[in-house]
Amino acid sequence: MDMEEVREIQREDLGEVRDQPEEAKRIPPWTQQITIRGIFASLVIGVLYSVIVMKLNLTTGLVPNLNVSAALLAFVFIRTWTKLLQRTRIVSTPFTRQENTVIQTCAVACYSIAVGGGFGSYLLGLNKKTYEQAGVDTEGNSPGSFREPGLGWMTGFLFVVSFVGLLALVPLRKIMIIDYKLPYPSGTATAVLINGFHTPKGDKMAKKQVRGFMRFFSISFIWAFFQWFYSGGKQCGFTNFPTFGLSAWKHSFYFDFSMTYIGAGMICSHLVNLSLLLGAVLSWGMMWPLISERKGDWFPKSLPESSMKSLNGYKVFISIALILGDGLYNFLKTVYFTSRNIHSSLNKKNPKTFPEEKNQPLDELQRNEFFLRESIPIWVACTGYIVFSIISIIAIPLMFAELKWYYVLVAYIIAPSLSFCNAYGAGLTDMNMAYNYGKVALFVLAALAGKDSGVVAGLIGCGVIKSIVSISSDLMHDFKTGHLTLTSPRSMLLSQAIGTAIGCVIAPLTFFLFYRAFDVGNPDGEYKAPYAIIYRNMAILGVEGFSALPQHCLQLCYGFFAFALLANLLRDISPKEMGKWVPLPMAMAVPFLVGAYFAIDMCMGSLIVFVWHKLNSKKASLMVPAVASGLICGDGMWILPSSILALAKINPPICMSFLPTLKS
Repeated sequence: MDMEEVREIQREDLGEVRDQPEEAKRIPPWTQQITIRGIFASLVIGVLYSVIVMKLNLTTGLVPNLNVSAALLAFVFIRTWTKLLQRTRIVSTPFTRQENTVIQTCAVACYSIAVGGGFGSYLLGLNKKTYEQAGVDTEGNSPGSFREPGLGWMTGFLFVVSFVGLLALVPLRKIMIIDYKLPYPSGTATAVLINGFHTPKGDKMAKKQVRGFMRFFSISFIWAFFQWFYSGGKQCGFTNFPTFGLSAWKHSFYFDFSMTYIGAGMICSHLVNLSLLLGAVLSWGMMWPLISERKGDWFPKSLPESSMKSLNGYKVFISIALILGDGLYNFLKTVYFTSRNIHSSLNKKNPKTFPEEKNQPLDELQRNEFFLRESIPIWVACTGYIVFSIISIIAIPLMFAELKWYYVLVAYIIAPSLSFCNAYGAGLTDMNMAYNYGKVALFVLAALAGKDSGVVAGLIGCGVIKSIVSISSDLMHDFKTGHLTLTSPRSMLLSQAIGTAIGCVIAPLTFFLFYRAFDVGNPDGEYKAPYAIIYRNMAILGVEGFSALPQHCLQLCYGFFAFALLANLLRDISPKEMGKWVPLPMAMAVPFLVGAYFAIDMCMGSLIVFVWHKLNSKKASLMVPAVASGLICGDGMWILPSSILALAKINPPICMSFLPTLKS
């Protein structure tokens, strides 16, 4: 959904709200917007989505935005609950858009810990398997610089670092939402959906979406269950079906029938999916076969393919070059764009970003009044930030002696300014650049800490900065949603805190469900966790410099780094008709390490959306989010029983595999 569609729907929705003044007068106080049933619904949705995004984290590392989907599930859950109570003649509290918003906020805060908690990147990069993959003989990869995942220390680390970000930008919420009028596209789109549900016209729309969601949820779950019976062995089952022949299958070009990736492809834009496919063709279709032929010349024949001095080194470091080039360009662009907008706003005598109240429409004045009525005292935010920061400064060096306390202190001193830049940029562009701030911290701390402590200090420091910058930006998205749905900022902040606390417990449990049941981190397995090795090698690069690269890899990295910068520049300066076809380097980087199969799945999702819009655009706009959510959730729900079966050592009864025809 682009911003023009959002604005059009929002105008229609606001018109309906203005036609119902008595409903606006019955907005419940903030203490009644958070309910027991709402917290329970948030817990259920948060657990389900934590499992889904953990799978995506540990397979491809690419997670689509699921905020709108979470709002839809919240509506489905509570409406089903209230109808069941009505049938038993039990009177229940009316379901309001404010409660819907609070549930969505709490659920998103919960599964966001699974997305950004580092389970597929900086935290998993500490384990022994990733340490060994990076090369035990590598100079920057110092002996003993690993820590095996543990439920206790992971949960404690998340609690220590996650709550600081909730309070960093609370004093600036009026400036960001009301004065600067930042659009926050994802937050606005979620608000439009929620407001649409809670209108007479929206009830019919919601019923169609619910039916579509349940139908495709059932299909996806049953299909995942059916596939399980044929996956009893290595490279068995439909996930290894040689769609384009065995030769293409060996180079990872096949359709693996994953409903999760098809659903994710339906949510992601066509450009993202086509960029993934281009990256797959360029790497697995061209580069890796050509570099493999240089074995014995560019790298020794005796080295295994998984070694960082062998083919895997080219995969990892070229992916890093694309990611860093894309991240650097967008970071500089966002900082420039943010600075220019703030500067122009401050220099205008009658800035448009600070309109006089008499020129504002009535509905906007009403929303501003509700948003400011229940203020959060500045002293509460400042005191809370200081207290949580002190706890972190004490606790993190005790957990990780490699990261000195003064590094953490400096991080929390500069974090609010970094959070403001990121939240402002996200409000304008909908791009959360927290990972790029984290990568900068990773390189700086790895270089400062030195050879013995650099890898661990860099990875943990990355997590500290990334957490505070990301969570503060997410909260602003939620404040925007609350502003448009007339939800109290107090209930939004409290629900975000509840969701974060739940996520700090659920996310490690979800991770260990995968870590114990499956072979996480195996470069030849299903759960490759590609970003774990990428982040560890970034830290090694920060410690060791370019000597960590295999032969001729540096020249290739220079080329792809430059390509990432030029591709972004070309997309920005070209006419819109041409720029929309320029590939995204960040998306291209993922299949370089993972393979082509998931890119084909996601392109299949994109093809479904394209054809659907050609046949019936209005119905497609309504149903695509519901169908995609159903496909993702159904496949994700099967992960729970399949994990339990794996832990119980119950294996599938059949192995469906494919071999070339034997020559007579």
